[in-house]
Amino acid sequence: MIESIAQLYAEIEQATVTNKEQLEQYRLRYLSKKGAVTELFEGLKTAAAEDRRALGQQLNGLKNLAQDRFQAFQEQVEAAEQTTAAQPAFDLTLPTVPNLMGTQHPLSIVRQRIIQIFERIGFNVADGPEIETDWYNFGALNFADNHPAREMQDTFFVEKTDTPSQDILLRTHTSNVQIRLMEQVRNSPGGFRPIRSIMPGRVYRNEAISARAHCQFHQVEGIYIDHNVGFKDLKDTLYHFVKELFTKDTKIRFRPSYFPFTEPSAEIDISCQICGGSGCNVCKYTGWVEIAGSGMVDPNVLTNCGIDPDEFTGFAFGMGIERITMLKYQVRDLRLYFENDVRFLRQFEGL
Repeated sequence: MIESIAQLYAEIEQATVTNKEQLEQYRLRYLSKKGAVTELFEGLKTAAAEDRRALGQQLNGLKNLAQDRFQAFQEQVEAAEQTTAAQPAFDLTLPTVPNLMGTQHPLSIVRQRIIQIFERIGFNVADGPEIETDWYNFGALNFADNHPAREMQDTFFVEKTDTPSQDILLRTHTSNVQIRLMEQVRNSPGGFRPIRSIMPGRVYRNEAISARAHCQFHQVEGIYIDHNVGFKDLKDTLYHFVKELFTKDTKIRFRPSYFPFTEPSAEIDISCQICGGSGCNVCKYTGWVEIAGSGMVDPNVLTNCGIDPDEFTGFAFGMGIERITMLKYQVRDLRLYFENDVRFLRQFEGL
């Protein structure tokens, strides 16, 4: 028992308490009815009669030590709590947190500006599904069955069926909305009415991600169908759009091209807004950047939608919003649009 008393003396003298939880653990360990000191007093009953007096004096000293240490710890904990309570909940010497204003994403800014420009010349905004059937995405647009865009390397297919026209896929362009608009006009109670619409939205293609390409991006397409619509109407519309979106000094050129859904077709280039036409990595050192594809709606597309190509004509165009935003704000890597880097987004505050 003498060794146990000495060991407990050492424990109590080395004990530390800094909070209420530790104080309660100390009390239970040494001073409670089942504590270590009480157990030693119980063991005194079995000690030899001649040793009880000496052991009792040592146990009383141990008990007094444990109680004195408990009292000291209790005063320390209470003093610490009073000091903490007297301190304010916040530091008045700290600088204030600025009330930061958010900003729109640059793609949203350009998208809204594009819509604004076309709405002013009579175009309305249309929308459609992003998950589409092969017919609306390819078939009705005069894509041949063996066209490369139908293959897996270009298109994300959701479900392949026994009937290719019913295959389910993620749309590769917003032209599917054009087909649905033409069907609505064909089936409208009042008969055919002119279509003059743009259709902005997200599209998907199975492409490698780089500074100039991504597997998902945003397009805005437009269509105008009525009596006697000609290629000059297309050129005037796009000339107006480019001058309004960029600057009056921006140069524009039309290059003959091929698209299954337009005939004749042309690609639209503008002078590079980043290098001013002197040549850079964005324009591939040519001074020109392609921004859109366009052309007169192919008669086969009109026929597929139930519109008489001998009575009605129209033009269509489509462009990538990411590419337009790159040129307008001189962004050299479109991957920045998807990284949500606050340092990049804050550059567009106030626009």
